[in-house]
Amino acid sequence: MRDFNVAELRKDFPILSQKVQNKALVYLDNAATTHKPNEVLDAMRNYHHMNNGNPHRGVHYLSVMATAAYEGAREKVKGFINARSSSEIIFTKNATESLNLIAYSYGMNFIEKGDEIVLCISEHHSDIVPWQQVAKAKGAVLKFMYLDSDYRLTMEEVKQKVTNRTKLVGIAQMSNVLGTIYPVKEIAAYAHSKGAVVLVDGAQSVPHIKVDVRDMDADFFAFSGHKMLGPMGIGVLYGKQELLEKMPPFLTGGDMIEFVEEQNTTFAELPFKFEAGTQNVEGAVGLSAAIDYLEDIGLNNIHAYEMELTAYAIKRMSENPHITIYGPKDLENRGGVISFSIEGCHPHDVSSILDSYGVAIRAGHHCAQPLMKFLGAPATSRASFYFYNTKEEVDVFIESLNTVRRWLGYGA
Repeated sequence: MRDFNVAELRKDFPILSQKVQNKALVYLDNAATTHKPNEVLDAMRNYHHMNNGNPHRGVHYLSVMATAAYEGAREKVKGFINARSSSEIIFTKNATESLNLIAYSYGMNFIEKGDEIVLCISEHHSDIVPWQQVAKAKGAVLKFMYLDSDYRLTMEEVKQKVTNRTKLVGIAQMSNVLGTIYPVKEIAAYAHSKGAVVLVDGAQSVPHIKVDVRDMDADFFAFSGHKMLGPMGIGVLYGKQELLEKMPPFLTGGDMIEFVEEQNTTFAELPFKFEAGTQNVEGAVGLSAAIDYLEDIGLNNIHAYEMELTAYAIKRMSENPHITIYGPKDLENRGGVISFSIEGCHPHDVSSILDSYGVAIRAGHHCAQPLMKFLGAPATSRASFYFYNTKEEVDVFIESLNTVRRWLGYGA
């Protein structure tokens, strides 16, 4: 395992050395996407230079090498999240596609009229909109669990909303807006006691904390490669084998079949039943390299360091009376995402002003409009940290924030 030395780790990321607006880049939009270390870039380049072929389709050398690279990545993901079998690991193009796969393959076939679908109000649109479609098509009831005054989901709320009629509970392990890490293991246990299956969105958690799908007992778990140092265009769906085997394919075509006749088709075994067409092998290779990198520096080290940055940022931000923070201010069960507003300033103006200092943050509703309505804030600004950020960058961020109201004519 490598020493956790942020200054040395930053050297692995070419993009971080550039300037923006003639200022050193301070990248604090990691919840949207992360950057790639040389190890990931080199792995993808090497694949294209030496091993590019269509997997599963041929017996020639390059096809065999591409198959080995692709299936090796599947094994790597299996170990990374502690799945029981590589057959439970399905490659998609992102977490959104993974969530849609469950909605359309499981939801449309196993949820009936009057059944309940229960989601948390802080879910990303990717875990709301597909279930709205399922509920409308099947006549199911869509219910939401709400947060307490500390932006947390209590088990009392879970027990009030999850009933004997609940067939599916959808919950993000970590909110992309609030940074709250939810008690998914306890939620899963209660949902299972009511006969419901549990879908966990891990897009924000997998890059930052150690995830064990068997320990949490998730029935389905989804995440994206590009939020964890990997490339865009590769995602993962984990599903318990007994559930995946009952579900029909989401997409049909090449490479997901066993036999095709004029009037009928039998489908391939797991996981290939859900992977129609030529797959993103280079994306899987990049994801595999990203997992190696993260494990080499340690997820526990990553989370501990990010909490140091988060605590420091929250402390500094709280000194400004015009800043409102949305999300837990204590570090218990929390990640490195801070959403906030500045009195009298639109989040888009805040983001534009910070960009002039080279500071990249997010502004908007963060694909969570139901949560924004619940918070009474049409939009917020959001800073999100990763292990390659520094305390000095947080200082630049804070100093830039403290100029925003002057830029907009408030004088302070």
